[in-house]
Amino acid sequence: MNGVKLEVQWSPVHVDKFITWGTEIFLYEIIPQKDALSTSITVSDTTAANLLASNSSHHYVKCVDIYPQAEPDLLLAIGQANGKVVLTTFGPTTFDSRGLPGKELTPRHARQCNAIAWNPFDTNLIVAGLDKYRAEHSILVWDVFKCSHHVIETKGSSFTSSSQQQSSSVSELARPVYELGMSEIVNSLAWFNFQPRSIIVGMNNKHLRMIDLRDTSRTVCSTPTKAVYGLAVDPHNDCQLASYYENQISIWDTRNFEKPVLTVTQGKPVTKVLWCPTRHSLLGSLVRDSCGVYLHDIRHTIMSNDEVEPSVLERCIQPCASSNITSFSWHPSNENRMLTISLTGTIKDYVVFERITLNSSPNSAILWSYGRRSLRYVTDKDSYITPEDISVKIKRRALNGYGLKAEFSENGDISEDVVLKRVWKWLTVSQSLSEDSNSSRGPICKYPGVRHVLRMDGNFQNGAASLKSELNTIPWADLCNGNGSMAKIYKSEDRDKAVLLCGWKVDREPNALTSFLSQLESEGSFSRAAAIAVFNLKLRLAVSILNRGAAAQEKTASITSNLNIVAMAVSGFSDDKSSMWRELCLTSRSQLVDPYLRAMFAFLTADDDNFDNVLNENGVAVEDRVAFACMFLSDAKLNEYIHQLMMNLIAEGDLAGILLTGNSNDSVLLLQSYLEATGDIQSVCVIAIRMFPSEVIEGTTVQMWITSYCMLLDSWHLWNQRAQFDILLSMCTASEKPPQQVFISCNFCGKSISAQMQGHSKGRGSYVRLGASSQKLKMSSCPHCRKPLPRCAICLVNMGTPSGLQNNNNTNSSGRGGCNNKLAEFSSWFTWCQSCRHGGHAAHMAHWFREHSECPVTACTCRCLSLDAASKVPSILSHQV
Repeated sequence: MNGVKLEVQWSPVHVDKFITWGTEIFLYEIIPQKDALSTSITVSDTTAANLLASNSSHHYVKCVDIYPQAEPDLLLAIGQANGKVVLTTFGPTTFDSRGLPGKELTPRHARQCNAIAWNPFDTNLIVAGLDKYRAEHSILVWDVFKCSHHVIETKGSSFTSSSQQQSSSVSELARPVYELGMSEIVNSLAWFNFQPRSIIVGMNNKHLRMIDLRDTSRTVCSTPTKAVYGLAVDPHNDCQLASYYENQISIWDTRNFEKPVLTVTQGKPVTKVLWCPTRHSLLGSLVRDSCGVYLHDIRHTIMSNDEVEPSVLERCIQPCASSNITSFSWHPSNENRMLTISLTGTIKDYVVFERITLNSSPNSAILWSYGRRSLRYVTDKDSYITPEDISVKIKRRALNGYGLKAEFSENGDISEDVVLKRVWKWLTVSQSLSEDSNSSRGPICKYPGVRHVLRMDGNFQNGAASLKSELNTIPWADLCNGNGSMAKIYKSEDRDKAVLLCGWKVDREPNALTSFLSQLESEGSFSRAAAIAVFNLKLRLAVSILNRGAAAQEKTASITSNLNIVAMAVSGFSDDKSSMWRELCLTSRSQLVDPYLRAMFAFLTADDDNFDNVLNENGVAVEDRVAFACMFLSDAKLNEYIHQLMMNLIAEGDLAGILLTGNSNDSVLLLQSYLEATGDIQSVCVIAIRMFPSEVIEGTTVQMWITSYCMLLDSWHLWNQRAQFDILLSMCTASEKPPQQVFISCNFCGKSISAQMQGHSKGRGSYVRLGASSQKLKMSSCPHCRKPLPRCAICLVNMGTPSGLQNNNNTNSSGRGGCNNKLAEFSSWFTWCQSCRHGGHAAHMAHWFREHSECPVTACTCRCLSLDAASKVPSILSHQV
């Protein structure tokens, strides 16, 4: 076997059989390892190869191809060094009755056969590519069934003829059905998989040529290249080809055949390329003196932008690490399975291991896949899965109408999120305050923030100057120490509005503070209510709240004991800087778990109006800290604190910052940070639409949010929710109504004849002549070319009454002229079949199709009714009653 290249090939129709050839041809059958015989060859850990037959009667074999139609036995076409194509089998077969085994297809002059291939669809055709010979064709296509039939008939009808006469008869009838490539050399060729009469040929060592056998007078397309060897057509894509020359592999696209779409350079000369039949765009290649097979995944490269340099994902597998591989063959149906044969004749049955991929769908389903096999499929309906991904929450909220409710508080309840609930609650408060026209200074301030109310939304340096607050000294009313303890509180109209915007209902009514704190108690926020009472200098009220909280939470011993101890501590408050009470509170404050209790004692023990421990207590809600700052900070400190707090909240993406930014452009930055932190595109969109003015909504950033959310709803097929969202968007934006886009046009001049064009044309063209009439508008001809409009197929009257809204001028109403919009009667609307274009008045057509299914126009057999939903006809008629 020295010097003879060994080849291997799976049978395209037998999943367990393959052949090998060199000087001889062997037929093997793959069997499980457990069923292996003593003479079987081990080809993998689980399979063995059993030799079924061999054929050594053919010499100088250059190429072999297996008959591609499903038959019990194998029929081989063998191309030899002398140019003959011989059909052979392994012993007696079903092909014997058709006279195919032993059939020789011989060219006129002997030269080497370089390639041979059966047609995958018209399996009676076989093509052979030969070396060059002067004045002879090198591409020969035979119809083997036709040849064999005539040969048998000739033999059967000439028993008395001489053998010389039989030989001449066979030679005459075994001529090719197609002869191409005069005085040319064929280097390689292949049939197209989905174009059964087309072949691709590498010719003359310098170009590829695509030939259609239905018209052999011309070449479909061709391209100059040296990569003319080993032509292979992608079994999944006829437009994709592979060929090679020396150490370069070229990938071609027949739609752009001027140059390769990809060129892969190997370190050694390439000897074979072959597409994987079970995976798209996976190409296997073999190089000389190599013990591995290279795999090239070019799927992504073909789909990439033409301007981007193509790339390829390459890997090398080594089925037989001990010796060099001379050939390989993909299994026709088993995924990523191949056979390899080495220089020493070692055969390996190898499966290429695929990477396990994790795939997710818009419906929150997750799939682990391995090639074509699904390893695990998980959905949000599985009992052991509790997904809290933001996409699951968004879908659940969308189904419940989140963001679409007229009452903001309902949207907060649907959100199932504390932060979002506070945002919607603040929108309610801000809306109610803006409706009072006390804090609004223009249409953009429908939802003003604290910075706008405090006039800090301009230059930062001028924020303090615009406040002009008044310092008031207020006594601690509940202290009976006789020292005249006083607290400094800053007052201004803007500060009072800001405090109201924070939700603190104080100074509006005598009992406003008490009712506000009672509401907090009913919600179980005893520590917050007590802290706000202390901030408003109501120590006795705070002690009472803490005691009630301890009684209400007696089931939780730790909380009860804390509240009782705090109540006792607050009741002993002293503003003496050197008192023991102050020292104990300073040392014990850090041990308190509740942030409101810590803030309360930080306020009671503050030095020289330094309230940093209160203002920087992150556990306290932003609205409470801002309200506290509006009461106890000077103008300069308040301006600085509000600005710094807003910047921190924007950087963190904390939606509590909306209290400060309102509906200004700073809120766009805040929502963007929140989106980046949470991925909640839904809340960002609906809050922006409900809060921002039109000019902000029409900005690039907000429009990008809206587009993303709409695409998300579309991916879930939530069409109703998408439509409701679009309606909300159109209601909240002041954009002009889009102009009419569908018109009825004249068959003669092609211009619109729609009466609604009157409202948009402003007296253009022929519409000026229509004028204003007190009677119902009636057009029986085109207002541009005056050609008559089509007639109703029932009453034969020219159609002309426009559909939609009409202006009905009524001069008798209330003694003065008036203009009322009235919808035209449906019975007069235009209607026509989208297939045959015949039609008439809506009422006439509806009555006709109540008893008929065909078009009312004579000689028209169009079944117009069947093109529409028949169930709609009764509903249409019911509207005419």
